[in-house]
Amino acid sequence: MQKKGKATSFDIAHRAGVSQSTVSRALRGSPLVSEETRQRIQAAAAELKYKVDKNASNLRTRHSGTLALLLFEDPTADDSHINPFFLSMLGSITRACAQRGYDLLVSFQQLSHDWHADYADTRKADGIILLGYGDYLAYRDKLETLVGQGTRCVRWGAVLPDQPDISIGCDNFRGGQDVTTHLLEQGCRRIAFLGDASSHYPEFFERYRGYADVLEQAGLTVDPALQVNAESTEQSGYSALETLLQRESPFDALFAASDLIAIGAMRALADHGMTVPNDIAVAGFDDIPTASFVNPPLTTVRQDTGQAGEALVDSLLRLIRQEPAESGMLPVKLVVRKSSLRVR
Repeated sequence: MQKKGKATSFDIAHRAGVSQSTVSRALRGSPLVSEETRQRIQAAAAELKYKVDKNASNLRTRHSGTLALLLFEDPTADDSHINPFFLSMLGSITRACAQRGYDLLVSFQQLSHDWHADYADTRKADGIILLGYGDYLAYRDKLETLVGQGTRCVRWGAVLPDQPDISIGCDNFRGGQDVTTHLLEQGCRRIAFLGDASSHYPEFFERYRGYADVLEQAGLTVDPALQVNAESTEQSGYSALETLLQRESPFDALFAASDLIAIGAMRALADHGMTVPNDIAVAGFDDIPTASFVNPPLTTVRQDTGQAGEALVDSLLRLIRQEPAESGMLPVKLVVRKSSLRVR
């Protein structure tokens, strides 16, 4: 006769042929349980229609079972205040949390606000993921405050030698090298760079350093007149291209530090009667969904948002479990489309 009532972890242990403590560890995502055993326990739990009692579990572990994602607002053309690149990242982080049995609390913040204090003394979440670009030097003190008071947090961004926190980012330097090498292979020699090339925006700066490195190796001059600061918006890209044209310094290619900057610059080029790529070859960075639909489709550098979400969540969970965690860089991939392909 089938047993009535809600299934327990002891029922799962009996069906899976393991101890109850092994069941508990497996359902918590403990690395001490082998993958084969974890799958057997999960299959038994599914057969018994077992659901974790999060309230009871949290009382035992003093964990909330929730991670917080602080998503920083950006100026955008559609008033969403969310960079499209981070929408993909949001999806991957949400999936990674769900796969590990955690809920995700999403909070929209402005970098100028006291976001470092909002979660400091609460028990809403076991740890925080910080997502969004901004002036790193302006918010670095807030990162130090978070870490200093024991808040477990990881950040998507550049990996820097003196940073106070754990960060996961992409290989921006390599991405800058790959784009510039590709443009040189297309016969371009006067390559402009649109994006803030300073320590305030270390992601953009690393892309610029990769660009400059390849030019120097090719024996070409890195011309300061061909670099214009820009934030990651279409309007900023449009304005930066206008500034570049006003300098009257010739260029035959354009490397934008983000796809949004590149798309805005392409619009400005069209308004000035120049075609892409015949007059100016253009490449961006991020591979947002719009990049493949603009005319012409945009050459760009792809950051693997799925891998990024997994790495961010796993790093944070290691901190929560008081296990060693380190910053790390993920590989990038150059995606070549028509915007950079010159007819030779």
